[in-house]
Amino acid sequence: MDEKGWQGADLIFDLDGDHLPGVTDRDFPGMLDEIQIQAWRLWNDFLEPDFGFKEEHLQLSFSGHRGFHLHYRDPNLWSLDRDARRELVSHITGDGISVEAVLRGGEHGWRKRIEQGVFNVLGRLNKLNQGDESQRKVLRSFIESRKKAPDSQAKRVSNIELDDLAKKAQVTESRKRLMQPQYRRHVFGKRLNNIFWELVRGDSNVILADAGETDESVTVDIKRVIRWITSLHGKSGLRVTEFPLSRLDPDGSNPFDALQETLPFGQGSPQQLELKVDNITARIGDEEISGSTGQTVNANESLAMFLVLKGWAEPISG
Repeated sequence: MDEKGWQGADLIFDLDGDHLPGVTDRDFPGMLDEIQIQAWRLWNDFLEPDFGFKEEHLQLSFSGHRGFHLHYRDPNLWSLDRDARRELVSHITGDGISVEAVLRGGEHGWRKRIEQGVFNVLGRLNKLNQGDESQRKVLRSFIESRKKAPDSQAKRVSNIELDDLAKKAQVTESRKRLMQPQYRRHVFGKRLNNIFWELVRGDSNVILADAGETDESVTVDIKRVIRWITSLHGKSGLRVTEFPLSRLDPDGSNPFDALQETLPFGQGSPQQLELKVDNITARIGDEEISGSTGQTVNANESLAMFLVLKGWAEPISG
């Protein structure tokens, strides 16, 4: 590669829905809905406000399978080396981020994300205090996600401590002080305060590394070959499709629908198939099926192609 005279590389962000915690591609429509939300947040919360990226340099596409590609083609960034690109990813994923430093700073992606994390954690603590035991498992998962972090300040948390924190979090004045720098470290007492901020750090809505990870190896690689627009993905039969940024926002007036707009085949000629995996949901065009191993389904041409390429079904001959 060195002999080819490398001149530069696009900055590419690759988001795949199967990286999301608690999300499986066996609910394919649901997975794509979630990863579209994360792709929009990546642009709207980080790339545009924090880095000053401009839409004129962006090429946005559905990857043909489980997510989206954001190609950023600013000539001023083509020469960035691997280390510089890794720094960009580290900022987005929050690697080594200081909550205190972020909250002391101005308005940017991480401040909004942490403030949302505070709101989410307080909401879960409120439900726990009201007797919703399902919240205990979720809150523990936040602590678990932070256990191996070198800066973790609460690797183990007892039920008594969670209940105590949930109770103290009901005080209105305490909630207000959480966002005031002069009081933030002393709202619940040292131990419970450490637990609270570990819960915020571990909230999957805060840490993009866990909530729609952009594949670091793709972004850092300066010699990566990426799927070409209009090519077909061999694991889905869907077309790699470019679309404008205005349609990435799931709550916009005309959001992009990958399962309606990337079909290279027709929707006629029904095919009879036998499902080979359990608990799947798939939608292609206007047709949706759900089922498990051994069930027989009828699917149009595009949906049948999708199910067979995914390895979820086999045609029934005859």
